[in-house]
Amino acid sequence: MTTEKEQSKDTRFKRGRSGNPGGRRAGSRSKALVALDALGEGEAEAIVVAMVEKAKGGDATAARTILDRVWPARKGARLTFDLPEVKTAEDLPDAVAAVTRQVAEGEISPDEGATVVTLLEAHRKAIETSELSARVAALEERMTKK
Repeated sequence: MTTEKEQSKDTRFKRGRSGNPGGRRAGSRSKALVALDALGEGEAEAIVVAMVEKAKGGDATAARTILDRVWPARKGARLTFDLPEVKTAEDLPDAVAAVTRQVAEGEISPDEGATVVTLLEAHRKAIETSELSARVAALEERMTKK
């Protein structure tokens, strides 16, 4: 007698087999997109020229469309802030305190402050890794001398 679990395995789709073997090939474009490509192929240059002319004439939507394609929006703004030099792990508390002060005074936003502190945390990990590596190397050297 077969259990319910065994029966359900037999009715599942088989690996590597399409549920619609007669369907569109992978990577091929739909008929609607092929038709749109055919329509636009001969007119693309005229459409771009018309959009540029509208943008020059003051059409803000046309200008925005063109600028979004040519000059995409920046992902994150540049940030200027004061930070003491951080060479050792002992320098990190002062750096975090400086960031916290700038957030409290409104010089940078809390999100910007959190981003900077995240970078400082990555810097701390790099310092620790470097220091641990040096300590292990020194211990190994001592062990080989004995």
